[in-house]
Amino acid sequence: MSANDRVLINQMIEEKRNSRSVALSFDAAFERFACEHALHGFGLSEEEVEAGVIGGSDDGGIDGAYVFLGGRLLHEDSEIIQQPSAAAQIDTGTQLTLWLVQSKTSSAFSETALDKVEATCANLLNLEADDADFALLYSPDLIARFRLFKDALSRLLTRHPTVLIKFSYVTRGEAGEVHPKVQAKAKILEDRFDKAFAISRGEVEFLGPAELWKRASTRPSYTLELPYRESITHGTSHIALVALGDYIEFLSDDNKVIKSHIFDWNVRDYQGDVEVNREITQSLRDPAAPEFWWLNNGITIVCSQATSVGKRLSLSDVQIVNGLQTSYTLHQTLSARHTADPSEPVFDRLVQVRILVTADQAARDAVIRATNRQTTVPVASLRATDDIQRQIETYFHEHGWFYDRRKNFYRNQGKPADRIVSIPLLAQSVMAMALGRPDYARARPSSLLKSDTDYQRVFSEKTGLPVYLWLAQAQRRVDDFLQARPEPISRSEYTNLHFHLAMLGAVDLVGRVFTRPDALANAAREEVFPTPARLESLWTSLHEQFRAFQEERNWGADKASKSAEFVTSVTENLGYGSFRG
Repeated sequence: MSANDRVLINQMIEEKRNSRSVALSFDAAFERFACEHALHGFGLSEEEVEAGVIGGSDDGGIDGAYVFLGGRLLHEDSEIIQQPSAAAQIDTGTQLTLWLVQSKTSSAFSETALDKVEATCANLLNLEADDADFALLYSPDLIARFRLFKDALSRLLTRHPTVLIKFSYVTRGEAGEVHPKVQAKAKILEDRFDKAFAISRGEVEFLGPAELWKRASTRPSYTLELPYRESITHGTSHIALVALGDYIEFLSDDNKVIKSHIFDWNVRDYQGDVEVNREITQSLRDPAAPEFWWLNNGITIVCSQATSVGKRLSLSDVQIVNGLQTSYTLHQTLSARHTADPSEPVFDRLVQVRILVTADQAARDAVIRATNRQTTVPVASLRATDDIQRQIETYFHEHGWFYDRRKNFYRNQGKPADRIVSIPLLAQSVMAMALGRPDYARARPSSLLKSDTDYQRVFSEKTGLPVYLWLAQAQRRVDDFLQARPEPISRSEYTNLHFHLAMLGAVDLVGRVFTRPDALANAAREEVFPTPARLESLWTSLHEQFRAFQEERNWGADKASKSAEFVTSVTENLGYGSFRG
């Protein structure tokens, strides 16, 4: 069956390559495929997978690097990195994970690849070394990923985190037939990870065609069964009392990991060691505590259909829209104990679950907003339910594009990846092109919309829907152009400058700098975009000025790309005017 698995994987990668407007090389497509499915359980978006791909030269034997805190992907602008005080909100003992991926299209696993990764990790996990010491050896992106991990670790030391360093080695060889010498090298690498820090442990896994096919052919299930003890039914909806043990099973996949995809529509992330979660944990640990459902507001699930048979509810299109804090705290506190001894009395305690049945998206949004008004939530956190967001989604859909206001909603439906646009990417495109701030878009990949002021600027009802679609299409064209250039650019150059090039493309069409989206109304109406030839000319100028700007100020690429001063400098030098004043 191994040959068949290999054929199926190759076919799947070819289909993904050819579905893009600019096809990747097979090796590049395999890298992304390997990263996506090595991290299968995390539900990362296409953009999140792409952002972690290292690729190119000087990768130290690592094709993908990702950092997770408590199962949540960390970014350079995550609060734990930008605000040291945020560490106080993280639960004691939360796991910090550095997940590394190596992909090879070869038909075997080699010792050399493991040796190379071990040497890289020995250097880049050294807390006493300076990043500058390795600038000639490794790409800026790889160094930045390890720096993100080390910075997060230093912030979290007082919270006594656990640390996992994991390496997924992916080839088209048989994972069940790894040579003993390669297995021995994998054990040495695991020992290296175990000894990296006093609190760390290491894991190495081999993934071949069979493992990749199993993961790639498994779609996240949104049809689940929920056992209950008692329930009240009104119409097609229910209020149920569910045993904690059954609820833990409901939340967990086959590997006992929480099913993050059923929280895609929740407006909050897990808040960690905040007061309400500490109180939940304390009540679970106290045998004399009152019934759990007396003390807790419970869980709200929306679904498209619910059928009750023999005290089991079969639910379709499940989304937990309220109760994420309770769910994650229950899972974090009890899942290991449930695996060890599901007969513990705590698992017979009950939690209240409301099951609301509706296929009406507007009704679902109303439920999300209403159920999340009970405790403090920033208004911007409810943005996915705003009218403007639903209008953008509808308009995109009518024009063959897909606005993912619910993370991975269209990806899970199999829509073309290069026609799917997330809220964060559209927001960055608006900020870069329509508002003239590519530096701000670059600096805040995950936190751009946490400020209600920024949100109102980016998603204004004064901006026409055609302009939003034009911005998404223009950014995609710029990204495709950069990836298709005969002379390839590094991942670091792409990350630092693709929003700046998009801004220059928009300014070049208009003929001057501007900071209002309506300046693009004509381009949107006439569907006019920067040509590849013009983008090449703009890229050459941008690239030269970027290098000169760094040398003049002795700044690194990261700092320069996040500088408003550079934006002004490049537009003035190209004769478009200044954003200042």
